[in-house]
Amino acid sequence: MRSVPPAGFLVVLLTACSISDEQEVAFGRENAEKINAAIPLVRDPRATAYLSELGRSIASRTSRSDLEWQFAIVNSAEVNAFALPGGFIYVNRGLIDRAERLEQLAGVLGHEIGHVVERHSVEQMKKTTGANVVVTLICVVTSLCESGISQAAINVAGTAILARYGRADETEADSQAVVNVVNAGIHPSGVPEFFEKLLAERSRNPSMFDSFFASHPVEESRVDYTRRLIASFDPNRLDDLVSDDPRYQEFRAVLQSLPPAPPPRQLPSP
Repeated sequence: MRSVPPAGFLVVLLTACSISDEQEVAFGRENAEKINAAIPLVRDPRATAYLSELGRSIASRTSRSDLEWQFAIVNSAEVNAFALPGGFIYVNRGLIDRAERLEQLAGVLGHEIGHVVERHSVEQMKKTTGANVVVTLICVVTSLCESGISQAAINVAGTAILARYGRADETEADSQAVVNVVNAGIHPSGVPEFFEKLLAERSRNPSMFDSFFASHPVEESRVDYTRRLIASFDPNRLDDLVSDDPRYQEFRAVLQSLPPAPPPRQLPSP
């Protein structure tokens, strides 16, 4: 059996060359294990089972359906979602709170899955050049960092890890989101609707959305693009797609019944 290099060495490999699917998954798994041990995750089995089922139903219809896709809920009131190489997807509780219908959360999952399918997350990791991936992910995505070490990691690599995806990457992930949810039997209108919702809410409470817009820049042009893409589908194909269902509302009710997520903490000024 061919051995897989320890994931800790894969950062170096990522900077030098392309990697195999096997190496990508190993890298993602090791960092997912570290992240899972370091950030607050929702452990309720009903909630985690539903998100995993929904995510895998979307991912199973992509060109990388063979990955062992993993989905987790971050117990953070901030609005965010992110993907690690190899199919490890995280969605913040604050984002789910704002996804009022199934189609809206499905669109977010379809987008993050799209980044993995297109290997954008691998390309992002090539920019790290050995920086502490886990620390920086935690800091940028949850704003739970206050230590000097964490601040140093942000200063060194915060603009590289989870930096803004390029316009081409975001366009590809948006296209993937629309196609992925349609293939999963879910209406794609939730993709542009959720973008619009976040843009409107950001104007009222910008601090709650800082980390999302830092790693997922949303512009009106992306709303327009996804609406045009949806309009290009045969209307007959969209007629029978699902926009919401009772199980999704039960899932949200379970999350809302749990103790409140800890409030976000801002990094101290340098």
